[in-house]
Amino acid sequence: MKDLLIEKMYELTKKPYQKYFKKGLAWNITPKELITYKEDSLGFHLGCFLLKYNFDIQPKLEDHDVIHVLTNTGVSVIEEIAMQYFLLGNGKKSTYLFMVICIGTLFYPTKIRQFIHNYKRGKKAHQFHDLDFYKMLTIPVSTIRSTFNIKLQ
Repeated sequence: MKDLLIEKMYELTKKPYQKYFKKGLAWNITPKELITYKEDSLGFHLGCFLLKYNFDIQPKLEDHDVIHVLTNTGVSVIEEIAMQYFLLGNGKKSTYLFMVICIGTLFYPTKIRQFIHNYKRGKKAHQFHDLDFYKMLTIPVSTIRSTFNIKLQ
């Protein structure tokens, strides 16, 4: 029930967030195009992630899925909340992030250790949440992870 409520809140807030808060242009690329990149590249891994979960690229929200790939985070509600904790630790600050963290913490207090663990992982990583990932699609994922000290769980 809690997961369903959080997912519904996401669906209701996604369009206004894209329109009013996200700057820049949509990438205008498909998952099938992404998987034509070299197998070790961020683009290839992003394409695989999108196809694995049967996701389309969300215009102006592409970075979110890149963070999933770089941090090796799944897509369950609890994993999404944990990823927001990671991003907070990495220095990201947004209304949406704080909303997810507040609601997620209230709904899942038994997961606080997992959330704090992810916050600490984000703190240890060099700030990367604000990079232009579109320009990095050809770079190997392992290079990005090592350069920014992104440790996997």
